[in-house]
Amino acid sequence: MPESSPNTAAANAAAPSAATNPGLQLRLKGWLDGLLVADVFLVIAGALWFAVAVLLQSQGIGGPLALFQSLWEPLFTPAIGLLMAAALVSGLLGWWQRRGQG
Repeated sequence: MPESSPNTAAANAAAPSAATNPGLQLRLKGWLDGLLVADVFLVIAGALWFAVAVLLQSQGIGGPLALFQSLWEPLFTPAIGLLMAAALVSGLLGWWQRRGQG
């Protein structure tokens, strides 16, 4: 059995970390992209629900608006906040990349 050199042993001992593993980074990016797509659809559905609920409230049917109001703080506020944060982070990353190239 051939002996391994010290450099090979050191290279084998230094396994790639999660931060430098491109497969893990691609899976994480895909997962985050899927989460943000679902978040966009949740915000759009909430806006449509609100519009319909306001119209129904004007007709004397208050149930949908009351349900929307009860879900506003635990569901729709974080969804809108996540969407805004993702837009800001995306803009900052784009700016940082352009700054590094110029």
